[in-house]
Amino acid sequence: MAAAAAAVPECDVVMAAVPPEEPELLDGDEEDLRREAESFKEQGNAYYAKKDYNEAYNYYTKAIDACPSNASYYGNRAATLMMLSKFREALGDAQQSVRMDDSFVRGHLREGKCHLSLGNAMAASRCFQRVLELDHKNTQAQQELKNASAVLEYEKIAEIDFEKRDFRKVVFCMDRALEFAPACHRFKILKAECLALLGRYPEAQSVASDILRIDSTNADALYVRGLCLYYEDCIEKAVQFFIQALRMAPDHEKACLACRNAKALKAKKEDGNKAFKEGNYKLAYELYTEALGIDPNNIKTNAKLYCNRGTVNSKLRKLDEAIEDCTNAIKLDDTYIKAYLRRAQCYMDTEQYEDAVRDYEKVYQTEKTKEHKQLLKNAQMELKKSKRKDYYKILGVDKNASEEEIKKAYRKRALMHHPDRHSGASAEVQKEEEKKFKEVGEAFTILSDPKKKARYDSGQDLEEDGMNMGDFDANNIFKAFFGGPGGFSFEASGPGNFFFQFG
Repeated sequence: MAAAAAAVPECDVVMAAVPPEEPELLDGDEEDLRREAESFKEQGNAYYAKKDYNEAYNYYTKAIDACPSNASYYGNRAATLMMLSKFREALGDAQQSVRMDDSFVRGHLREGKCHLSLGNAMAASRCFQRVLELDHKNTQAQQELKNASAVLEYEKIAEIDFEKRDFRKVVFCMDRALEFAPACHRFKILKAECLALLGRYPEAQSVASDILRIDSTNADALYVRGLCLYYEDCIEKAVQFFIQALRMAPDHEKACLACRNAKALKAKKEDGNKAFKEGNYKLAYELYTEALGIDPNNIKTNAKLYCNRGTVNSKLRKLDEAIEDCTNAIKLDDTYIKAYLRRAQCYMDTEQYEDAVRDYEKVYQTEKTKEHKQLLKNAQMELKKSKRKDYYKILGVDKNASEEEIKKAYRKRALMHHPDRHSGASAEVQKEEEKKFKEVGEAFTILSDPKKKARYDSGQDLEEDGMNMGDFDANNIFKAFFGGPGGFSFEASGPGNFFFQFG
């Protein structure tokens, strides 16, 4: 990587040049200090060569203390601080070195590198251009100038993409920029914020925490920490971080907005929960709906709000709306088990058994509990039952109908669909009514027999009982039920009206 290749600064072995014209005569003490400073510098160089940068720093500091007017000493200490990744301190030394000697090429290079590492690409570019004014063939300055231009371009693209909410691209641009500006907190914060907005909370937390370890008062990092907690539905903790960020920077607009949203969201959700517990479902619905409008970016909290509103709708028997709310919750958080369970129950209540089975399978795959296994088994049984004839529906009775209600329903339906009643109808109508008459008799045969009814209700296959419904004779059931000794007939009593009579 180009940035890495150019990152290792060299220390200066030769002292800054002394003007040749009429050198100032030094007294003995000053000459001794100059020699001592040079000795410290040489020792610093030795430690620097051995990559013992802490010791090198100590000796360069001693050299500066002994002779504070030598630009190369500041330059060497800047190089050492850069190797220790202390770019801000290094920048001060590099700037001091070029203030003392504006023709100090390495000093300008180091200042530029420090600016670039800290993310100030414009200032870095000015430094590298100054190097090229002093030495137009300096290849390091040429490369670093390109690096600074690249950082400026990544910044520009990231700013545009952030406005477009293309957070993945912003993260990409910041990663590229940080290759050249590894100590830039601004780039790291922007990356962390975008990671949080992408739902990559552990990564965002890690970046923000690294900054806070270096600077515990960094308002931007505190804001990002709060943002991650806020989006993970830890709203109370999030508010604490937002408040801390605002203490450090009272005008921090993002922290202010996030804090306001977090407090509003928490209050609305709690009010909705309270209304639900008190059985005021209409008010709970309104409060959850208002909460959903506060911050569309808060995916986890909004998923819970949708699920809560779905529960309210199920209580109000608005099952289609409840299913839609649970589906919205799952779209936001496809690991949200409670939403799957709520939707599955609504599917069961609306007899959409295949969808219920699918949701319960998802739940059981995620959490293999006895309860979830039983829910899946029940849904599978209802699905199996739903694919058979619904004898209750054929008779027009409830599943909890009494024996007397079943008989009454059979009497009504059998007379309604008896073939003799439709003898004057078209062949198509006769065929349809004969089919219904047979189904009514079939339903009565099963539901009027306690054992067969129990097997039917439990979802067992009636064919296993030896009942072949294809050979079923509905007329025999009809005769047995009505008990007429000499046959029966339908007589017209007026247009469209018939009465049943035994012969």
